[in-house]
Amino acid sequence: MSDAVRTVRRAWTGPGRERDMALQAVKAALAAWLAWVVAGWWLHAPVAFVAPWVAVVLVESTVYRSIAHGLQQLAAIAAGTIAATAAGLLLHSTVAAMAVVLPPVMLLGRWRRLGSQGINAATGALFVLTNAPVSVATSTARLTEALFGAVVGIAVNALVRPPLYLRDTRSVLQDATEEAHDILRDVADGLAGGHWDAEEAGAWHERALRLNRLVEEARSAVEWSRESLRVNLRRRRAGAVPPPGKEYDDALVVLDYASVHTAGVTRTVMEAAAEDRPPPRPRPGPARRYAEFLRQTAHALRLYSRSRFGDACEDELSESVARLRDTLGELRRDLARSVREDPDEVATYGALLAQAHRLAGQLAASGT
Repeated sequence: MSDAVRTVRRAWTGPGRERDMALQAVKAALAAWLAWVVAGWWLHAPVAFVAPWVAVVLVESTVYRSIAHGLQQLAAIAAGTIAATAAGLLLHSTVAAMAVVLPPVMLLGRWRRLGSQGINAATGALFVLTNAPVSVATSTARLTEALFGAVVGIAVNALVRPPLYLRDTRSVLQDATEEAHDILRDVADGLAGGHWDAEEAGAWHERALRLNRLVEEARSAVEWSRESLRVNLRRRRAGAVPPPGKEYDDALVVLDYASVHTAGVTRTVMEAAAEDRPPPRPRPGPARRYAEFLRQTAHALRLYSRSRFGDACEDELSESVARLRDTLGELRRDLARSVREDPDEVATYGALLAQAHRLAGQLAASGT
């Protein structure tokens, strides 16, 4: 109950995902009400329930999706309705007509061009056959009501504060970058302090794996933002938040690298900390130097996020990336001098150095 109360409070107090969801729910209800008022209460259409049914499901998360799904849904309903009407009139038996019609319309529903709306082919057929008697007039009215409901649903979504997701996109990208920063800082503090153990290293690795899901959420948010701008009357009034451009794509590339290589670093540290394997875990001197590299990487990631979505700090970012490259060079030389001829130690430091090189390389490429 407390989660529901918090969601309602966030929706009431300010803009955000919760308010957007609440508004879409109200718009869906409005579309269904309008469709029923016209088709059922005013015109007394014979199958008026079809209009609000179609209208409510077409108040989609974007205007473009409402139109695309509306066309797919109408095509699916029309195919199922026409096939069922023909079979019902020819066979004069609901049982026989179902046996003949349902297999092909179910197959039609899997057609890629109908997308997620393909199931409506079978639904349309069932509406015809289970509401005897079957007639051309009733089927025509059903198709007309479906068309009217689609028009109402699309119109409400397009004209009543059409949804935009630009704010969410920036927020998700920043959250993912901050999480990458925090993971790297925690690993750096653990390596520098020398107090990390197998359990703590495992927790770092779990967080690094979850970071990949945050990056996927960010990629989905960028795609949704771009889709929400298509055929959207609000796109010119989007306010101060710019639409997703190249900087968003660049940020996703950087986050991809950060996610993959942060997971690589934490996996190597976790394996080195495992109690069921012999040493070495990184020795204090090299561990502190590697920790300093991770801190600088975390700082560069934060500066990168600010330079793309906040304050202009390009010069500071360039300086940070240059220091990062210098530190990487020093780290490479130090490890070459300090690593003994133990194969396990060579493997551990080699894996850490490889991940460091890739992280620094991507930040250098993106920060210039």
